[in-house]
Amino acid sequence: MMRKIKLIWDFRGEAAAKTAEHHDIHLNEYLEKENIVLEKTGFEVINEMHAIAFIVVDENDMITFRDILKPHRGEVFQAENQ
Repeated sequence: MMRKIKLIWDFRGEAAAKTAEHHDIHLNEYLEKENIVLEKTGFEVINEMHAIAFIVVDENDMITFRDILKPHRGEVFQAENQ
């Protein structure tokens, strides 16, 4: 089974949650424009001063997405039901 990689954009400060939510909109617009369907995208509020936007990609596609979208970091994705 192919590993999944979660590409992450970090946002900090009082507007972090709104910025992450807005960035998620742009990520989805890009995916729609390019006709790309991914398993999961979204945003999460870590705390009142830190939020993230993310996409989950197959490991073999990670470099392509990384080079185009320039995430801040990535990690191996663990699905909630594993």
